[in-house]
Amino acid sequence: MRTYNEKISIYHGMVSTVAANLASNYYPIFAISILGATNYQVGLISSLPPLVALIMTIPAAIILNRLDEQKKTVAMNVLWGRLMFLLLAGVVYLQSSVQAWTFLVIVALMNVPGTISNVGWQTLISGMIADERRGAFFSDRNRLLTIVGMITMLIIGIVMKNQSNSAVAYQILFGLAFAFGLLEVAFLMKHKEKVQHKADKGQRNATMDWSIFKDQGYKWFLIAALTFNFTWQMAWGLFNIYNVKYAHATILWISIFSVANQLVQIFSFPLWKKWADQKSNTLMLVWVALGMATAPFLNALSTNLYYLTFVSMTSGFFVSGTMLLLFNLLLEQSPKEKRTYCITTYNVLLSFVAFVAPQVGIGLLELTGMIPALNISTVLRFISALVFLLMYVKFMKNNKPALVKS
Repeated sequence: MRTYNEKISIYHGMVSTVAANLASNYYPIFAISILGATNYQVGLISSLPPLVALIMTIPAAIILNRLDEQKKTVAMNVLWGRLMFLLLAGVVYLQSSVQAWTFLVIVALMNVPGTISNVGWQTLISGMIADERRGAFFSDRNRLLTIVGMITMLIIGIVMKNQSNSAVAYQILFGLAFAFGLLEVAFLMKHKEKVQHKADKGQRNATMDWSIFKDQGYKWFLIAALTFNFTWQMAWGLFNIYNVKYAHATILWISIFSVANQLVQIFSFPLWKKWADQKSNTLMLVWVALGMATAPFLNALSTNLYYLTFVSMTSGFFVSGTMLLLFNLLLEQSPKEKRTYCITTYNVLLSFVAFVAPQVGIGLLELTGMIPALNISTVLRFISALVFLLMYVKFMKNNKPALVKS
């Protein structure tokens, strides 16, 4: 039986997923097909948001840590972020020479309120879900949200299958994304948050607690997770360019790739939860990283759209593991009394990695060509699996059961 906050969190996640799928999934094809973006600019679609997040995460944490209630601040920042979808819809009315750069600036600025809402939501939800319910809840939540996302992408693909080069089609998507953003704000406000007066917060009003780096479990989590994220995200820009410029995927095919990926995720979330409960989040992330390593290599084998759909399905199995296990491992390895600092620090470092990684990927593309760049990504992803394995083995030797049993 789900609690009230668990139910509301799922509803909030559903409308948030729809809003994101209506807009962000189509940024690359919009930038290439309508705005004439270059490879470098397509890479910046992935890199600029985390750069802004890198700058904003610590100020966001300071702001949120000093509040008695975080819910209203999170909701208002979601609203400001979703309002910018309307600005994206207006980019096509500018001079063609500035359209792509203006689009990138807006996408980047969306992450000012987006970072505040993201850090706030992670802290908010971690305090609302009991530790013993965390694995089952996030498994169920992720599966339900994936179903919603899959249905959304399927509908978009069917309705707009012949509109890949229509600016109006993208304007409609951005307008609908804003509408669902309003619902997102409404559901956020329905959460029941326990007011925590500043007098009860003690040291959490401090800007930073450096003692978190003395925790061995958390330090190893940072090393392994950031290595994995770097190797994972460096291929994102490559995939976007490969699908649109090399495979000539349309809105319909971009939607099909996403639906295929999400369909497999729906059925695999419970499996990853079961395996993590039996073994550990850390050990399962070794297999996740190995599986993710196959995606760039498999994509490089063919530009056949049906084959790429199959590859999207295989990667979906491991993406579900990534989504479930990384966040669970973060909460598991973050000392409870310092969890806000741990989450904030991880987000800061993750933002830095997410800014650099796609640019490294685009740099490899320019230096070596598409196929070698994808194959190099596969090798580096494989290395990230070895880092998780090293983390698991090290803590097994030290007899630290927290990493062995979730």
